[in-house]
Amino acid sequence: MTSADPARVAQLLDVRRIQGISLDLDDTLWPIWPTIERAEAVLHGWLQAHAPRTAALVTDPQVLRELREATARERSDLAHDLAALRRESIRGALQRAGDDPALAEPAFEVFFAERQRVTLYEDALPALRWLSERYPLVAVSNGNADLERTGVARWFRIGFSAKSFGSGKPHAPIFRAAAASIGLLPRDMLHVGDDAGLDVAGALNAGMQAAWLVRDHRPWGEGPRPQLIVPNLQALCTALDGSA
Repeated sequence: MTSADPARVAQLLDVRRIQGISLDLDDTLWPIWPTIERAEAVLHGWLQAHAPRTAALVTDPQVLRELREATARERSDLAHDLAALRRESIRGALQRAGDDPALAEPAFEVFFAERQRVTLYEDALPALRWLSERYPLVAVSNGNADLERTGVARWFRIGFSAKSFGSGKPHAPIFRAAAASIGLLPRDMLHVGDDAGLDVAGALNAGMQAAWLVRDHRPWGEGPRPQLIVPNLQALCTALDGSA
């Protein structure tokens, strides 16, 4: 069972049961790290103009990431809210550099706006069109992508984020809420995502079928296997169409 052989894995998928599909966003519909790196560069440019001492402190993007990790350790109450963690890490950098911490709000907005400028994988848009014509789609993400601002809202009935819901993947409630939002039980749903732990294990534990989208060649690790492993979203559509 490998990511390069969706036809074999598709035999484990009970397509007849699927009445709705939930989809992860980051690294499923678009690559996230090029987006984050560009947003961090735009943020740094803004800081150079408005908080130069902070800009000098975080010239290496790794410094800001380390501050975010430190904030996550100190503020476990924000574990489900990546936007708040990012905002508070900027505030921490401003304070450390001796700049006005109130600049954290406009600085974050600069970062957040750029973070929404995603570049979809080549297979994403055709797949969203195909899937949305056949199934109600629900977005389920731990990230802070905005469906409207990223340009994919038209394909989804509704979106769930860890921030707005109050908890995220791999915990079962967000998956169950996604199913309930379109009038289905988890057993009626297929969840699709790139993260073996957050997406696959989370969905399986919530009672859904799961498809692991793995665009590289990572082998499956430990734990219950997904019903489907696909190298791209085109292969997912092919498997659901019964022609895999």
